[in-house]
Amino acid sequence: MSTRSYIAKELEDGSIRYIYCHFDGYVEHNGRILVDHYSDSDKVNQLLDLGDLSSLGEEIGEKQDFNNRTSKTWCLAYGRDRGESDVEFKTFLSEQEFVDYYSDSGYYYLFDHGVWYVKGYKGDFKPLHEELAKLNKETA
Repeated sequence: MSTRSYIAKELEDGSIRYIYCHFDGYVEHNGRILVDHYSDSDKVNQLLDLGDLSSLGEEIGEKQDFNNRTSKTWCLAYGRDRGESDVEFKTFLSEQEFVDYYSDSGYYYLFDHGVWYVKGYKGDFKPLHEELAKLNKETA
């Protein structure tokens, strides 16, 4: 079973540029990868340029066979790696419009002014590093 997520960046005009990610959207996986490997605006833009993902990797990577992956640390993208169309990043005019439209998603990740935030099914966006710190305390 998959844990869906949306990975987004808030732009200067308040609009939201985002992609869908099908697998491993929970904080311990996708959240950790985003904080550890996509911490600057340029890298986040490169990630969003890939379009919708089957799975998020530690690296953007290169084109690979969707069914016979070259590297498990590379992102697996529906457009680049499987040749699908209509999987490019999308844009909403506001954060609220974005969240309202996809209210059934597992997790929302939002990069805003250099900081990652996360929101589950309910509640508000919280700093992702704080949510990861809570998880680390729980498992210690």
